[in-house]
Amino acid sequence: MSNVTTQSLLEMKQKGERIVALTCYDALFARLLDASGIDILLVGDSVNQVLAGAPSTLSATLDQMIYHTRTVRRGAERAMVVCDMPFLTYQVTPEEAIRNCGRVMQETACHAIKLEGGQLMAATVRRLVDVGIPVMGHIGLTPQSVHALGGYRVQGREDVAAERLKADAKALEEAGAFAVVLELIPAPLASQISKSLTIPTIGIGAGPACDGQVLVLHDMLGLNDQFSAKFVKKYAALAEDVREAARLFAAEVREGRYPGPEHSFGK
Repeated sequence: MSNVTTQSLLEMKQKGERIVALTCYDALFARLLDASGIDILLVGDSVNQVLAGAPSTLSATLDQMIYHTRTVRRGAERAMVVCDMPFLTYQVTPEEAIRNCGRVMQETACHAIKLEGGQLMAATVRRLVDVGIPVMGHIGLTPQSVHALGGYRVQGREDVAAERLKADAKALEEAGAFAVVLELIPAPLASQISKSLTIPTIGIGAGPACDGQVLVLHDMLGLNDQFSAKFVKKYAALAEDVREAARLFAAEVREGRYPGPEHSFGK
């Protein structure tokens, strides 16, 4: 299979082919997911919650995102690698956004960046695209604005809010974004937005009509068994597998059964 590009994603939408995305934070999982045919590896600032144990994405740093994106890029061959720009690295001024996003592109060799916000970020998106930085948008529930939004809740249920999200999506498309994530919005609204755009929509908690879907890898694998949400389907239950393997290892070490002769070196 050929490498995934912004152009091939557009062609997938035109053909009605669904786009598959997962979050990824390291080279090992990147290699496994890439070999499984995942189209987009999103190095989400969710790494701050999933791996670093933070209560939100807000304290993720640019250096942190560069480190994880660089490692993911090393494990990916076919998949598009997209770096999530962390809080306050792109909102202050378009010039600062260009500088920070450009640094990410230079130091990680990723294929694109993602940023949150609709109409208010459109001018910044245009500036980034104009200097050659591919941008994926993100509207609906935007985790970096979780406190302003009053928590992690579905967005766009009221008519005024729904119209604003439609305008946000259109503004991002017109600014040159190559795709837009729709997070936690009603399925009928996501369907309307997806049909109105020429660029792909990637849904998370936004129903089946989006052009693609993304989940947090550790949620999908059942590794994060302390988190559950209506939109998450767990395709494995690896948390219990990990605990059982660790218990077995501990028991064999304590009982003197590991390492055995087959795990030991002679002269």
